[in-house]
Amino acid sequence: MAHLPENSPTDPQSLLVIGGTSDIGRACALRFAEAGYTILLAGNDAESLAREADDIKARSGAAVSLHSLDILKTETFTDFIAQLPVLPDIVLTAEECTGDQHKAESDLDYSSMIMRANFESPALLLGLFAEKFTARNSGVLIGVSSVAGDRGCARNYVYGAAKAGLNAFLSGLRNRFGNSEIRVVTVKPGFVRTGPIENVSLPRFLTAEPRQVAQSVYRAAVTHRRDVVYAKSIWCLVSAIIAVIPESLFKRMHL
Repeated sequence: MAHLPENSPTDPQSLLVIGGTSDIGRACALRFAEAGYTILLAGNDAESLAREADDIKARSGAAVSLHSLDILKTETFTDFIAQLPVLPDIVLTAEECTGDQHKAESDLDYSSMIMRANFESPALLLGLFAEKFTARNSGVLIGVSSVAGDRGCARNYVYGAAKAGLNAFLSGLRNRFGNSEIRVVTVKPGFVRTGPIENVSLPRFLTAEPRQVAQSVYRAAVTHRRDVVYAKSIWCLVSAIIAVIPESLFKRMHL
C-alpha cells in the first residue's frame, strides 16, 4: 500500500466515516466536526454525500472531503485507502443494512449481501487500516455493530450472525492491540430511531436517537475510552440477561 501523509501536530484531527449517509454515520460526523475534527465522508451515493457534507460544513464550519466507496467491492479497498488525502486519526464503519430476514431465508444472493455488508466488508476494511495504524502506532478503529450479534433471534438471525462476526473481529483486534496506542471500539447502539424504523413503535427507554449514539461514540473515542459502547446503558443489562437464558427455553421464545 502507498504511504499516506499524516497530520502534523498542528493539524486538526481527522475522522473517516464509512457509510457517511447513514443516520448514525452522519450524526457521528457532525458530532466530531463540532469538536474541530476534519471529516472524510465515504459512500457510494455521491449526491447524498454532497448534501451531508454541505450540512456539516454549514453547521460546524469543519472541513469535509468526499470519497467514493462501494462497501461490497472489497477489491477496491486498497486503492481507496491509498487515495485518501491523509491517514485518518479515527476510522468509523457505520453502514446500515439490516435487510429483510424473510427474503434472506430463500434468496442466497440477498443473504450473502447482508452478511458481506455487515461483517466481511467492514472487517476487511478495518483490518487494512489496522495495518496502517500499526506502522504509525496510533489511531482509533470504531465499528458500529449491534446487540443483534449477541444471540441469534428468529426475526433477524442472518443480520445478527453477521454482526456476531463483526463483534468477534473487533474483539480480536482489541486483544491484538491491547498493549499499544491503537484503540478498537465496538458500538452496540440497541434500538435507534433511524429511517428503517422511524414509524415503528418502540419502548422509549430502549430507544436512542442518532445524536445520542454519536455522543456515546465521541465520548468512547475521545474522553471515556470505553471498549464497548451502548447508546442506552440498559442494553448492557438486557444483553447480559438474554445471554444466560438456557437454550431449551430461549428457542421457545421466538424473539
